Amino acid sequence: MNGKEYVNKVLDEVKKENEGQHEFLQAVEEVLETLIPVFDKNPKYMEEGILERIVEPERQIMFRVPWIDDNGKVRVNRGYRIQFNSAIGPYKGGLRFHPTVNLSIIKFLGFEQIFKNSLTGLPIGGGKGGSNFDPKGKSDREIMRFCQSFMSELYKHIGENIDVPAGDIGVGGREIGYLFGQYKKIASSYDAGVLTGKGLTFGGSLVRTEATGYGLVYFVEEMLKSNGMDMDGMKVLVSGSGNVAIYAMEKAKQLGAKVLACSDSNGFIYDKNGIDVQTVKNIKEVNRGRISEYIKYHPSAEYHEGCNGIWNIPCDVALPCATQNEIDKEAALTLVKNGVKAVGEGANMPSTLEAVEVYFANNVLFAPAKASNAGGVAVSALEMSQNSMRMNWTFEEVDKKLKDIMVNIHSKSVATAEEYGFKGNLLVGANIAGFLKVADAMMYQGIV
Repeated sequence: MNGKEYVNKVLDEVKKENEGQHEFLQAVEEVLETLIPVFDKNPKYMEEGILERIVEPERQIMFRVPWIDDNGKVRVNRGYRIQFNSAIGPYKGGLRFHPTVNLSIIKFLGFEQIFKNSLTGLPIGGGKGGSNFDPKGKSDREIMRFCQSFMSELYKHIGENIDVPAGDIGVGGREIGYLFGQYKKIASSYDAGVLTGKGLTFGGSLVRTEATGYGLVYFVEEMLKSNGMDMDGMKVLVSGSGNVAIYAMEKAKQLGAKVLACSDSNGFIYDKNGIDVQTVKNIKEVNRGRISEYIKYHPSAEYHEGCNGIWNIPCDVALPCATQNEIDKEAALTLVKNGVKAVGEGANMPSTLEAVEVYFANNVLFAPAKASNAGGVAVSALEMSQNSMRMNWTFEEVDKKLKDIMVNIHSKSVATAEEYGFKGNLLVGANIAGFLKVADAMMYQGIV
């Protein structure tokens, strides 16, 4: 059996066993098809059934989350934790609180996390969790009660050397604080390393808030440099307006780029003078408002309903930082028509498979999410290290470590792509490099 036959066989099995889980199947297909040359070159991975094992989570946990709203009414949501692969370290991955969360989305995120965490070079396995709870419109007390109920079940399954959750969409410092407080109460132990993304007053790390956005831009800058360009003077679009988007905009501006637009789930802002990042921070981080409020402070800017329209604006660099599958084939073709030079993924799987094909067909530089947005989990792992050592590094120390990690991920992806005959294809390079480390660890550990 050659590599293609093996991959197709496993894909057929995955589709049969996970029918209807579209996001998960999309993620698996994207990764597995790039691994074909690995199995042709190293048949041992086929013989040991590495693929059959790596596509199946080690553990899937689903539970109900009852909580009481401010009117005294009992509400019930569903909680998830997918512990996907622990070959190179404890499970590591965020918690997402969003009404769209389901098993397929959590599994796709957990699967991606395996390879992303491997690429960082740090000893962390892949996992993900969350709930279909929507924090929007909820009071702090409602969110606290939900988080306490969620952790009352989750605490049984996590630990500093078992599984270390962090934040994701809908889970920021406030939610992590409530979750950690409940864990500490139930466990009767101050295990600082059991959650990352904590506040600085109780074990958090500097740069963690900025990490995913900064890391994304560090990676894209390396990608541009390797092709004779840099961020200075580039016109940039950034979808989203959460942590990833805000700090991607901030770092891009620091490197001389002009950020023209950002968005939220309702619509997008276009500012021909360049987005004022501090205004976005005040709206989103301080007031928890909508991006449409931006025009109150900058009347010359334009607000447009519907977030997908952001990709119609001509740009040099597109940084999708909102959610999965936000750029489809049509949007990708529009970006190409308008002269985009590079796409860097800040969200998880924000481009459809068809959109990625458009990038490659038109020589658009492409930074895939599992490589380019690995900065967040990298600094989470650095937070774990600081917790273990009972010490804190300065902002500059952590930022330098982050940049070094992102530069190394880029170099590793470039070298691996070239080694396997796909020069310049960072998607193939990242997938193979991430896979090889995990696969070798699984080989050494036997059939477990």
